[in-house]
Amino acid sequence: MSVIGCGYLGAVHAAAMASLGHEVVGVDADPAKAAALAAGTAPFYEPGLDELLAAGIGSGRLRFSTDVADAAGSAVHFLAVGTPQLAGASAADLRFVREALTGLLPHLREGDVVAGKSTVPVGTAAELAPAIEQRGATLVWNPEFLREGWAVHDTLHPDRLVVGAGDDEAGRRAVRRLREAYADPIAEGSPFLVTNRETAELVKGAANAFLATKISFINAMAEIAEASGADVTLLADALGHDERIGRRFLGAGIGFGGGCLPKDIRAFAARAEELGKGEAVGFLREVDAINLRRRAEAVRLVVESFGGSVVGRRITMLGAAFKPYSDDVRDSPALDVATRLRGLGAKVTVTDPQAIGNARIAHPQLKYEQDRDRAIRRADALVLVTEWDLYRRELSPEHASTLTTGRIVVDGRNCLDGGAWRAAGWTYRGLGRP
Repeated sequence: MSVIGCGYLGAVHAAAMASLGHEVVGVDADPAKAAALAAGTAPFYEPGLDELLAAGIGSGRLRFSTDVADAAGSAVHFLAVGTPQLAGASAADLRFVREALTGLLPHLREGDVVAGKSTVPVGTAAELAPAIEQRGATLVWNPEFLREGWAVHDTLHPDRLVVGAGDDEAGRRAVRRLREAYADPIAEGSPFLVTNRETAELVKGAANAFLATKISFINAMAEIAEASGADVTLLADALGHDERIGRRFLGAGIGFGGGCLPKDIRAFAARAEELGKGEAVGFLREVDAINLRRRAEAVRLVVESFGGSVVGRRITMLGAAFKPYSDDVRDSPALDVATRLRGLGAKVTVTDPQAIGNARIAHPQLKYEQDRDRAIRRADALVLVTEWDLYRRELSPEHASTLTTGRIVVDGRNCLDGGAWRAAGWTYRGLGRP
């Protein structure tokens, strides 16, 4: 099989498929990326991926190339290129999907299967299928459901596999081929769901829309809690005991970011507008707005903790990545809060165990320090914005007190023990907490 596009999704998928016993060639237009992957080193941080790459390359089942002609001869071709937000609009930019397919078409054979994994607006497969079918190949849609930080596990042990295919013999043959590709996870018990292509395209967007809505719901409740004196963390615990609701994704804080959730819900809403059903997902615009408001609320809490001004104050941001176990800083709430505080005159230092390199490229105006203890030395306040264990579990208030000048901590993820920090003499502030 081939994997066209070896960014975050494609590199993980290629390595995982090789570990399942398949012969895989990963193709990416970026020579530096392809060279790094061929050497067994991922160009981004993902736990367990380097080991998986090394094992696949060592076995001879995994290789990487910059030439799409090397995909020729594969029975299954996975399209795993990015679909970023279109510049100046909310819709998805499908340029890379179309370019990847254009390059692949001359190398398709009769009976080949092209499996789209990229997150695309519903209707994309119908647009792409005719050119593929002219080559005697078949297009199916096989969306990914990876969590950054858990991508290797989620690929090898998926909670579901979805394949969207046509209801004809070619479609049924393609589904059988995908069953063979995923034989090990299916044998483990992963559900294998067959739908039409439109449903498969909708699944990823709908899943991300639901998760984003759940996060923004509890953050909306945090706004009510702040105005009323309630504690949103206890509210979430009480809600979570209802099995119809569940506790996961009910963590109030500075909201979601990354390269998927924000742009995917915007693209989902934009496509609904194109289909004349924008009113059906109009709530997603408020979901997005609530998410962005929480960043401003975190800044307000910091400023309020200093009596109304942060000018000249030394503030250390604990985190830069949009989530732990990742070095991804795309649309990172952590860096958004950091740049806003710097704009208000604070002297901001950012620390993160994995994401400083990417953060420095995205926001070179900020000061960075890799070492946690050096970063917090002489700080007037700490602001926890990424819930790495290095900060939430391994940094005690007593130890922090030996290094900092001030005793203010703002918990942007509501993951610290506020009582313990207060008992150690700190002013503790959490979002949605009295």
